[in-house]
Amino acid sequence: MARRGSKTAVDLDGYVVVDKPPGMTSHDVVARARHLLAQPKAGHAGTLDPDATGVLVVGLGRATRLLRFATGLAKSYAGEIVLGTTTSTLDSAGDVTATFEMSGITPAEVSAAAGRLTGRILQVPPMVSAVKVGGRRLHEIAREGGEIEREARPVEVSRFDVEPTSTPGVYRAEVECSSGTYVRVLAADLGALLGGGAHLRALRRHAVGQFLARDAVELDELARSDVRSPSGLVAHLPQLVVGEELLAPVGYGKVLDRRALGATGDGPWAITDGSGALLAVYEPWDDDRAKPMVVLTGAPGPDGPPGAGDGGVAGPAGGPAPLG
Repeated sequence: MARRGSKTAVDLDGYVVVDKPPGMTSHDVVARARHLLAQPKAGHAGTLDPDATGVLVVGLGRATRLLRFATGLAKSYAGEIVLGTTTSTLDSAGDVTATFEMSGITPAEVSAAAGRLTGRILQVPPMVSAVKVGGRRLHEIAREGGEIEREARPVEVSRFDVEPTSTPGVYRAEVECSSGTYVRVLAADLGALLGGGAHLRALRRHAVGQFLARDAVELDELARSDVRSPSGLVAHLPQLVVGEELLAPVGYGKVLDRRALGATGDGPWAITDGSGALLAVYEPWDDDRAKPMVVLTGAPGPDGPPGAGDGGVAGPAGGPAPLG
């Protein structure tokens, strides 16, 4: 039986870390989480391929506005690279497109090739991906049998370790990389560097920034008690605590003097109250002021303090005079 908790109409503002099962798209996982938690609004921070498993961060309610800050976090993966076969999707879900004789390739040669794919490199996004070109997602074009030129994009691969398995021609890979890196493309490029081809299988995402697989919840076991505070989505940002005198200005999404916030550096900054509750995220406006990117608390209403409103994404921050 799934631990579904109490299904009510009360919105949850927060996030859950799901251990994505194989055979589902990331969109499917979000839809399932929305159903299990009875939440009308949900989203995820970073797509996983349908056959992949592991960490998928799902935001709920107003916290979906914070997912942008988790999407850009570094990722950690493990998988298997199969030498000698290329596929239409660059992984085991696709059709075989070519085979190569690569039985003579040594582990030392594989490791050396992986080293050439480490650091700041350029990757061409695969056709079967969610990248948009000309307003259309590549996977939509691929489903129609089309293929178009894609511009190579810079990514950072901080770790690409490979070791042979007990199966000839199959290597276990451990990858740590920037957001936007395709491990499928790493596998395909590795095969090409070795003079043949390769594809990826059994991909698992172990981490998205501070969100780890060991802390993830099985999808069908999700309960309301698994929902975490929105502040966790921005825990990696500099944290600024404001006093009572700034609760209302922050709730209104006003442009504020950086000195009043105690904001130093380049931002963005997570703004919290004395209890640690997340109020907003601010970014630089100019050398002296900061503007809101996201406001969670809402402006103070006639019957309550800041937090009584439903909050929102701040619009252009040029109107109100700076305070502080």
